[in-house]
Amino acid sequence: MAKKNKRPNAATNIPAQSADFNPDYSSVKADLKRIAMLAGFFFTLLFALKFFLK
Repeated sequence: MAKKNKRPNAATNIPAQSADFNPDYSSVKADLKRIAMLAGFFFTLLFALKFFLK
């Protein structure tokens, strides 16, 4: 006689994913672009100040 598995199947507990899920990341991309530009500006400023404040 075979043992019965009392543990529930993991596949039955996962809810169905919605096929129409489409998040909009345009504002995130714009924020990341602005952060990168500011970081580049300040890095350039620090590099320039290195020569003037020697």
